[in-house]
Amino acid sequence: MPKPIVTIRYCIDCRWLLRAQWYQGELLQTFADDLDGVMLIPSLGGMFRVAVDEVTVWNRKTEGGFPEIAELKRRVRDLVAPERSLGHTDRA
Repeated sequence: MPKPIVTIRYCIDCRWLLRAQWYQGELLQTFADDLDGVMLIPSLGGMFRVAVDEVTVWNRKTEGGFPEIAELKRRVRDLVAPERSLGHTDRA
């Protein structure tokens, strides 16, 4: 069975590539065995959306800003490896 893919759609006009890359690295480091990858997709219109396969886990416009990395990891974990502990992140 294929592993999930996380997609991060980021606005190129807003210059959010570096933020998207940082989230990408954090997710790949944490979920290396649980994901088939983290794909960055350039977008427009202030878009910053993170999804696991087709399930949106963060949308900047509806959530009001950008996620703390601990919250993003918890949301991704809940979909890709719900039994997995995130260590100190779960205790925060």
